[in-house]
Amino acid sequence: KSPVNHHRFSLPCIKPHAASPPRSCTPSPSSSSSSLIYLPVGCLLLSVLLFHPALAKVCNDRTKHGQDNSWFTRDGENLPIMVLMPMNESALMSSISQGIEPAVQLAIQHIRESRKYSFSLITKIYDTECDNAKGLRAFFDAICYGPKHLMIFGGVCPSVTSIIAESLEGWNLVQLSFAATTPVLADKKKYPNFFRTVPSDNAVNPAVVKFLNYHNWTRVGTLTQDVQRFSEVRNDLTNELEKAEIQIADTESFSNDPCVNVKKLKDNDVRIIIGQFDENLASKVFCCAYNLNMFGSKYQWIIPGWYQGNWWEQANNTNCTTKKLLTAMEGYISVDFEPLSSRPIKGISGRTPKEYEREYSGELQQKGVESSKFHGFAYDGIWVIAKTLARVRELLRIKQRQNIYNNFTVDDREVGKMVLDVMNETNFYGVTGQVMFRNGERMGTIKFNQFQEGREVKVGEYNAIADVLDLINNAIKFQGVEPPKDRTIVQPQRRHINVPLYSILSTITILGMLMAGAFLFFNIKNRNHRLIKMSSPYMNNLIILGGMLSYASIFLFGLDGGFVSERVFETLCTVRTWILIVGYTTAFGAMFAKTWRVHAIFKNVKMKKKIIKDQKLLIIVGGMLLIDLCILICWQIVDPLRRTVEKYSLEADPQGRDLAILPFLEHCENTHMTIWLGIVYAYKGLLMLFGCFLAWETRNVSIPALNDSKYIGMSVYNVGIMCIIGAAVSFLTRDQPNVQFCIVALVIIFCSTITLCLVFVPKLITMRTNPDAATQNRRLKFTQNQKKEDSKTSTSVTSVNQANTSRLDGLQTDNHRLRMRITELDKELEEVTMQLQDTPEKTPFIKQNHYPDANNILSISNFTDGKDGEKSILKNHLEQKPQAQWGSMDPSRINRGPLEDINSPEHIQRRLSLQLPILHHAYLPSIGGVDASCTSPNGSPGSSPRHRHMPPSYRVMVSGL
Repeated sequence: KSPVNHHRFSLPCIKPHAASPPRSCTPSPSSSSSSLIYLPVGCLLLSVLLFHPALAKVCNDRTKHGQDNSWFTRDGENLPIMVLMPMNESALMSSISQGIEPAVQLAIQHIRESRKYSFSLITKIYDTECDNAKGLRAFFDAICYGPKHLMIFGGVCPSVTSIIAESLEGWNLVQLSFAATTPVLADKKKYPNFFRTVPSDNAVNPAVVKFLNYHNWTRVGTLTQDVQRFSEVRNDLTNELEKAEIQIADTESFSNDPCVNVKKLKDNDVRIIIGQFDENLASKVFCCAYNLNMFGSKYQWIIPGWYQGNWWEQANNTNCTTKKLLTAMEGYISVDFEPLSSRPIKGISGRTPKEYEREYSGELQQKGVESSKFHGFAYDGIWVIAKTLARVRELLRIKQRQNIYNNFTVDDREVGKMVLDVMNETNFYGVTGQVMFRNGERMGTIKFNQFQEGREVKVGEYNAIADVLDLINNAIKFQGVEPPKDRTIVQPQRRHINVPLYSILSTITILGMLMAGAFLFFNIKNRNHRLIKMSSPYMNNLIILGGMLSYASIFLFGLDGGFVSERVFETLCTVRTWILIVGYTTAFGAMFAKTWRVHAIFKNVKMKKKIIKDQKLLIIVGGMLLIDLCILICWQIVDPLRRTVEKYSLEADPQGRDLAILPFLEHCENTHMTIWLGIVYAYKGLLMLFGCFLAWETRNVSIPALNDSKYIGMSVYNVGIMCIIGAAVSFLTRDQPNVQFCIVALVIIFCSTITLCLVFVPKLITMRTNPDAATQNRRLKFTQNQKKEDSKTSTSVTSVNQANTSRLDGLQTDNHRLRMRITELDKELEEVTMQLQDTPEKTPFIKQNHYPDANNILSISNFTDGKDGEKSILKNHLEQKPQAQWGSMDPSRINRGPLEDINSPEHIQRRLSLQLPILHHAYLPSIGGVDASCTSPNGSPGSSPRHRHMPPSYRVMVSGL
């Protein structure tokens, strides 16, 4: 016979679920009787039982069920409840059922004693043996041969429960389970008539998320056994974590050996690990964790809490000892539903959970069976059924009273719908806490235990209804002083310039700037002094200005993000670059211009007179600055400098804290940094190389008229070498800001200081020791590795280039010959002088024989003056007077008388007594004799009275020569 309401049912073979054992037959009202059906063994067996009564008992006639209204109209009725669970001791999970039966009988007893209900519940247990085929046969046997069951209670094995629950809608029955925790049954589209008083495995996920949020853990990893039960929980947990915006750093699944996956979790820096695996693989997981040192204060494991007691001893199939496992397990958090409420509140039965537990324990002792962790949910489940049926009876009676025709009837479909609606409205306080359903799922209490010193200790619980996490004060004992971090805390650490280093170098820079200011004051104050004026004071001012700008750039190079904001730092990138380049060009350009002038004048092979004024040097420096400005402006417009951050690899905390140091360094860079630096370096490099070349070429030139040329050359050379070294070392140490800043600052300080000192210190020394040296020394000296005795030639070149060696040898030979000739003439003049003093009668002899020699002396003087290109006062004097007196004498006047003739012996003797010592003193210094300041040819001022009273005009004439 067909089932209720004369619907024709077929028994199609339902394909097995992707992750569940093959399902057996389920009734389908929509199936056509003519459909082609492939029946497995279970389907075939059921079809034989149902449609071949000759081979089995005749199934109950269910067609009259719709007209049977007596079950809700009469009081004192015994309402049958179908109980499905494995009772055979050899069956899997049978231990659960053995501990459930006392709780069910205790609940029925308490319901009867409460006198709140006008009916009694009768339970009949059908043994499913945790087998799909046997479970289906037991179910259909209860349908066909048992009483008319209003509800189904039970369902322990997930596979059997899912098969039966999927077919309940066709039978208009509602099932309430107390032990089926598989998440698969939470699918209301597939199992609309299924409820459970026990929270599902997915119910722990909101509790876990709440626990994570409580400890501010926002980064976790999952390690899941590759089984459907755990995979379903993992998938639901992933959704919950995404809703809570908690990052899943890594998701690992394994079948047998978890060590590889545990190692991946460590490599991904996962600190909070949520595990989903059974106790057999849990020992392997913690053994791997011990070997990888993934335990202690840095890690937190969260695993299921439904493992058997001392599972690590019973399921230890690893090479780790129990001691190692306990070490790795210390501190793990287990999460599971709460079997009994911990609150001392009397529930619907009028008993507290503790009072119920004592009665239950007494029942267990009488029957000699072991306890089941689901007994509280079974006890509350019987109360749910009682309340539901009482409410449905009440609703049916109301409808019956409202029927004015007194012919009220109700069918199973309507009853089944009413049972569903009433079940969803369930809300009371039982021994397991507040009993409430949401889409058929129990909103229960989740407990948190922590493994402490070899045992699990309750540390808190989560109320799913109120969404409240309640942790016991100071119950959780973490391995460290605080909860583990959810990741390696990466603490960014700026590689900045040390304040002491910056202070020291800034102090040195300030001293350098004060020194430069002192030099500037000295140069401006003495700008009209011949010593300063001859060294181009305007160019010296430029050198000082460039040095001070270079000094100032040191302060800017030492400022980073630790001192200024990011925006200010980006501005400093441009400012310090401009200041350094302009300062370098100003100082180096001035030195370069002065060196070029020395080279242009004194390296002239033709020895032509060349005049280069300061205005031309200023034009050269201005041209260099103009080129710099063009480069800098283009740089700033096209590709300005920006603040960039360079991050380095993680470093361990030197203080041993649970964090990692992420060094980072701020740079001033742009998109085409290499191109712009190449342009600047190329321009400055060529300029520097040319400056070094000029410095090398003029290294042996000492020009008293331009008294700092040699020092300028030294400065150019030193600056060039130091800049090359400093730029190279600075580039190599760009990731070490202290070293880089120290090198850059020292190079700038050294170059600026040595330049200023070489230019101005000699002037200061000269001004202090010999203030009149500049006015006394008006001769040009040229020196090039010449002997000391040849360095005192007053008007000769003493230092020339190697290219003029041959010419110098010739001049030295002529000079030596002329000196010998002067010596001979000097002796003759002395003899003439003595003769004039002793014998006046010999005057004609002197007049006739020695006048040519005197003229020869004058011609030598003219020759020497011609070489120097100088027109001394003495030369003019000799050309105007002595030559007029001696070289142009009128022969007719020789015969005049001694009183009238001006060339008489007396006049000649008087003139020679004054002129010859003057000539003698003038030429002796040029040949290595006495100094021109002497007034006597013999070096004795008192040898002649006349010499002691020489007129001042002659002394000026001598010193001028």
